[in-house]
Amino acid sequence: MLRLLLTVGLCFAASVAMAQYDPAPEQPIVVGYFPQWGIHKRFFVKNLVSLGAMKMLDQINYAQGNIDKDNQCAIADANADLNYSFSSGDSVDGSSDTADMALRGNFHQLQELKRLYPDIKIVISLEGNASSFAEAAQPANRFAFVASCIQTFIEGNFGDGIEAPGLFDGIDLDWEYPREDDKYNFLALLAEFRRQLDTAGPDHLLTVAMGDYGATYQHLDMETVSWYVDQVGIMNYDYGGPWSKRTGLVAPLYSSPGDVGHGGDVDATIQGYKDAGVPVSKMLLGLPFYAYSWHNVSPANHGLFQMGEPQRDDFPYSHIVSILGKFTTYRDPDSMAPWLFDGSTFWTYDDETSIGAKLEYAREETLGGVMIWELSGDTPDGKLLKTISEQFRNYDGDDDDDADRETP
Repeated sequence: MLRLLLTVGLCFAASVAMAQYDPAPEQPIVVGYFPQWGIHKRFFVKNLVSLGAMKMLDQINYAQGNIDKDNQCAIADANADLNYSFSSGDSVDGSSDTADMALRGNFHQLQELKRLYPDIKIVISLEGNASSFAEAAQPANRFAFVASCIQTFIEGNFGDGIEAPGLFDGIDLDWEYPREDDKYNFLALLAEFRRQLDTAGPDHLLTVAMGDYGATYQHLDMETVSWYVDQVGIMNYDYGGPWSKRTGLVAPLYSSPGDVGHGGDVDATIQGYKDAGVPVSKMLLGLPFYAYSWHNVSPANHGLFQMGEPQRDDFPYSHIVSILGKFTTYRDPDSMAPWLFDGSTFWTYDDETSIGAKLEYAREETLGGVMIWELSGDTPDGKLLKTISEQFRNYDGDDDDDADRETP
């Protein structure tokens, strides 16, 4: 009986939210995740300005916020977010941080970014493991957990007298793979976030990052999820990767007949979420800016779908560009997905051509936009981001423009 009442209540509230939070975007948006840990490889907020990214991005999802052991929202890395002192050369506004500043770190750099680009939306991405989200979403913890997230990130109370209200325009939940047993708590958590965000002020964004496994959208009530959130970011990557000894494509638009592992593809995932009730206007197609590799791969089929030794680490697309001359580039004719092979080592990644095919697909499907994981993976001159901007954001509907696009 309790479950029935909860379901009825959620559906009623969602029906109200549906009318308010399902706008059809006039132009598809480009969302990029910014990595908190970028400071360790000298990828700073200023890099976004230097490579011209701010003309190409509508929204930055800052990765990441954390869930602590007391089921409270927390700063994930205080040094990176609050305390790191940027030099004038690495700072957005060209001034050095000083010891007497209450707020330094990436959060201060994001403040400076918003002063220069007031139209940019910055969203805090809450990331945790399945158990931490599941515990925080329990009825006994849910209200206080959401309240702590609002207080910390929306009201900007970062602790120790550090305050920066208005820095974040919303919250992105990266639960990603709620289990079927979490279904009702997941919906109730979204409902509570929606309620408290609306109470905190108008126009706050609530977004979710969702996995590409069929079980995810099949056992969750994605139609109701969509009613509460402004964006459903779909992680259309990791269809193939180092968890398997067989090589594969990290993010193929369409499956290849030779994929004996049946890793899946972008189109099947998008269609699955559509069938599950997610409006296309709220879908963001995920794009990977990283690569995976295998060593000692059989030369059959130029290394594709062959056995090898997977390398656990992922590498940025910029690394792929640096090694292109040492490999032969191959491309799947259906998905336009590329791979590199030298007779032994295999690399899978996305490039300008494969991303171009996905952008055309996103236009045809009238999706709400794309999301990038993550921005530091691009080349210093922003090859992939510029591809998105040129072929997607500035697309004017004139099909004649497509004739000028290079095809393999």
